[in-house]
Amino acid sequence: MSVSVERGLPRRRITIFSALRFHDFRLLWIGLLVSNLGSWMQLTATGYFIAKLAGDAHTAALYLGFQGLGRAIPVLLLSPVAGVVADVWPRRRVLFITNSIMALLALILAVFTSLGWMNILGLILINAASATVLAFDSPARQSWVPLMVEREYVGNAIGLNSVAFNAPAVIGPAIAGVLIISVGIAGSFYVNAAATLAVVLALVFMKPAPPSTGRPGNWLHSIVYGMRFLREHPILKWIVAIFVVTALLVRPYSMLLPAFVVNTLHGNALDLSLAISATGVGGFAGALLTAYLGARERRGTIWLISAMVMALGVLALGFIWNLWLALPVLLLIGTATMTLLGASNTLIQTLSPDHVRGRAISVYTMVAIGLVPGGALVVGAIGSLIGLHMAFLIVGAATALFTLWPWLTRPILRTV
Repeated sequence: MSVSVERGLPRRRITIFSALRFHDFRLLWIGLLVSNLGSWMQLTATGYFIAKLAGDAHTAALYLGFQGLGRAIPVLLLSPVAGVVADVWPRRRVLFITNSIMALLALILAVFTSLGWMNILGLILINAASATVLAFDSPARQSWVPLMVEREYVGNAIGLNSVAFNAPAVIGPAIAGVLIISVGIAGSFYVNAAATLAVVLALVFMKPAPPSTGRPGNWLHSIVYGMRFLREHPILKWIVAIFVVTALLVRPYSMLLPAFVVNTLHGNALDLSLAISATGVGGFAGALLTAYLGARERRGTIWLISAMVMALGVLALGFIWNLWLALPVLLLIGTATMTLLGASNTLIQTLSPDHVRGRAISVYTMVAIGLVPGGALVVGAIGSLIGLHMAFLIVGAATALFTLWPWLTRPILRTV
């Protein structure tokens, strides 16, 4: 298989926000910024609502686990189909449908909550329905980005997409907390329903996006073709393989933070909030770094460094028994995690031809969103047997070795 690697791109001065000069991308980015703010508010309010309805800590943890599982399963099952949809349907139409449905689901959640009709099962089902829609939204949106900007700005645009997701993650939960106190849980759900319409409004003013290919004669064949493309690509097969390893072994650290801070470091609720905030600030910094570095050469080197820093950071947690030593490490891990996500996304987007890009990026979505809860179960099980410190040591070391091996033995990885 021939490998399409970017060469000889015109050298222009590219800043963090350079991709915003393109009209359609700027509209989509602003819409995503507002919509994601609402999404983070809804996730925060939903978690709080479930905890209140559950009544005790153990039951709440169980139901919150079911909520995470309910969000992961649709992405795992439907992402391959969603990738074909992204490749064969006009992407603007797909996003119009998905965001309209998400706004409707948010409105239903708000109305049922205000009427007193919502229970834990309903919360889990609506969140699962939203994740189902998101499984179709993400490949269409992400595979559309390279068509909105000039080729040299693709990495920068992908980084800005990360900013649109992570900036709201820093302030969205805090706003949700203020709204819950001032206007109630239902009020925060109404705000999210309105915020989700921001993407729909942006799409109205954008140019139509034609599909990359015609409608497939056989959907199963189209899915298999996309998987085979990644498996046979000499670079992307390793990018995806390491991405899977990090999703299963080291990225679950964030879901295990409550157990690490409260049970291992013997911290309180304030300590846990500081740890989560450090991770969130690191993620935002990583998104900005991705936007800045996305247009630079040697993206493979950025990918390697971010993966190694993340793995070694999780390994370092295995030696830490003090929260104040853990905070800078968590910030560094958060930065590296988001940089790895951005670098992997950029490499998949730039090395995949347009007619298969939707299917390729659907695999990224499936791994990025769907595998981490399963990894948390694996790492958590290891931690329950030998302790979280030893678990972090093992998974951090294993991920570092898995990452270094293909980099040292496959010279082609060092050419991108």
